[in-house]
This record gives sequence, structure tokens and C-alpha cells, in this order.
Amino acid sequence: MIPHLKPIFDLTYFEASLIQFCFFGAYFIMGGVFGNVISKIGYPFGVVLGFVITATGCALFYPAAHFGSYGFFLGALFILASGIVCLQTAGNPFVTLLSKGKEARNLVLVQAFNSLGTTLGPIFGSLLIFSTTKMGDNASLIDKLADAKSVQMPYLGLAVFSLILALVMYLLKLPDVEKEMPKETTQKSLFSHKHFVFGALGIFFYVGGEVAIGSFLVLSFEKLLNLDAQTSAHYLVYYWGGAMVGRFLGSVLMNKIAPNKYLAFNALSSIVLIALAIIVGGKIALFALTFVGFFNSIMFPTIFSLATLNLGHLTSKASGVISMAIVGGALIPPIQGVVTDMLTATESNLLYAYGVPLLCYFYILFFALKGYKQEENS
Repeated sequence: MIPHLKPIFDLTYFEASLIQFCFFGAYFIMGGVFGNVISKIGYPFGVVLGFVITATGCALFYPAAHFGSYGFFLGALFILASGIVCLQTAGNPFVTLLSKGKEARNLVLVQAFNSLGTTLGPIFGSLLIFSTTKMGDNASLIDKLADAKSVQMPYLGLAVFSLILALVMYLLKLPDVEKEMPKETTQKSLFSHKHFVFGALGIFFYVGGEVAIGSFLVLSFEKLLNLDAQTSAHYLVYYWGGAMVGRFLGSVLMNKIAPNKYLAFNALSSIVLIALAIIVGGKIALFALTFVGFFNSIMFPTIFSLATLNLGHLTSKASGVISMAIVGGALIPPIQGVVTDMLTATESNLLYAYGVPLLCYFYILFFALKGYKQEENS
């Protein structure tokens, strides 16, 4: 979305990063709301509600493109994101509660199919959107409005598909496992569980780091290696595709490797790759940053499962708070955007801006080594 809308509306790097700010800002605003709602209506109906809201957001892209309003695009994106917040708040804990003893492994497997979507998305996006656009420095206002309208049919199709999924989930009549659990575990405060607090922060920095790299990967290398937008978008396929491969692989390896150790290895590997990109530059930097996607793979589901372990009836509210922590995807990319704008103004190396996500992965390493541990009386 960023590479498509940036030239249409003549956005700065910071203004373009507001797309991620708006999308992930919905997690912070709506995460706690949906956590409370889902604790009342249950996980199955929470999933149905999530698909309906997602469909609404997708449908609103049609009028947003018609009027050619960047603000309208951001509003539609916020509603779409709210639907995804609801889906994650209901779906992630639902999987962990059904996976006693294999929480991390099973959630990694489920998230692998999510990665399949984020891998195929840039491919279809480049075919359906970039192939019909006339972007360029000399594009006329009429051409730019036509470019904006190129998103109408793809998102309308997604709206219809989301409604179909909502209907399917409603007809399945899935059981609400949380209501069948004993209620003694609700006496302690959620925030008295330190492993949960550290885990929520881990999600904040993980999503922030992952999204920051994904958001600026195309823009950075368009400038550094003189690649066109469509060619650069292919590297996003490898970035998100690496996460998909890593998750399918991780669902197998986690049968033999402790989740926290696997997380520590991947965090350290990401740190090394980002540092290599900053120091060496060129095509090696492009490949190194793209390969970070592979090591991102198991981070979200592993942090989530470790953070919500043994929370009992607090799990749905914990999931809501963790969804709020995904606001890292809204806050970290704009910071990198500001740094990138500063580096551009001074004609400095744009790769230095990747020091922002680098710091995020250091925190994930801390959580994997120490922060995940539960207190004896938890």
C-alpha cells in the first residue's frame, strides 16, 4: 500500500508511514475493547464479528478511491485493521487454549497460513494494482486519480470473501473453551504476571521491527539500487515468504526445541543480519534485510504463547492487551520514517535508519533469555 499511495499523493516518507500508523494504531485503540467484548460473547462469535468488520473496511476502499482522498483511505484502513484486531484477539487465544502442552507449536502452524496470505498478497497486489497504474514524476492529476481507483475491485473482492468466511464460521458452531474452564485463576491481576508484561512489550517491539523493515524495504532499495516499484515489491514476497517458510519449519522443529531457545536463536540471527546490512550495504544489505523475514517467522506466535501461558480466564483480556501492544507497528515505522527523511536531507546512508528496528530485536532477545520466565507462584 505504501509504495502505491506515496507517489499518488506526493507523500514524504513520514506521511507515507502514517499508513502503518493508522493500521496498527487500531490495535492500540481497539485491542482492549475487543478483549472485553470477546470475554462476554466468546471466541467463536468474536471471529465472526472480526470478519464482518474486516469486510466493511475493505468495502470502504471503493468510495475512498473514487474521491481520491488520502484521509478517506486512512479511515477505511482503520476499520479494516479493527476487524483484524478482533480476529486476532479471538483467534490466537482460542488456538492456545485448544493446544495444551503445544501452545507455541500449534500457534506457529496457524500463523504459517497467515504468512501464506502476506506472501501472496504482494504478488497479486503488483499484478492487480501496479500493472494498471501510470505512476511517475510526470503523471498527471487524472492519471493519479486513475491509479488510486486501481485498488477498488481488489478490495471489493476481499470484502465479499470476508463475508463468506464470516458465514462459514457462524455455521460451524465452534465450542467456547474458555467458558468451560474453572474460574479460580481470575483472582490475580493480569499485570501481576511479569512474564505477560514482558511478553506484551515483546510483541510491541517485534511488530514494530518487522513492520518497519517491511515498510521501508521497497522504498529504500528503489533509491539505493535504482529499482522500480514493481521489481522492489518482489523482495517483499521473499521477506514475507521467508516468514511463511520459517513458520511451517518451526511447527516441526518446536517438537524438539524449547520455544524460548528457538526464539532466542531467531532474535540473535535477525540482529546479525540487520547489522550486516547497515555495515556492508549494497545488494548484500538487500538480501540480508529480506532474510530477516525468515527469522521473524516464529516470533509473534512464540511470544504470544509464552506471554499467555497459565493465565486461565485472564487469557481473553490478555489477548486484548497484546493486541494493543501491536501498536508498535504504528509507532516504530514513523520513527524510522523521520530518521530516513533526516538521512535523505543530509544525503547520508539510508541504511543507518535500520538501527531503529535493530534495537527492537535486542529486546526480543532479552525476553527469550529471561523475560519469558514465570514466577513460582504464578
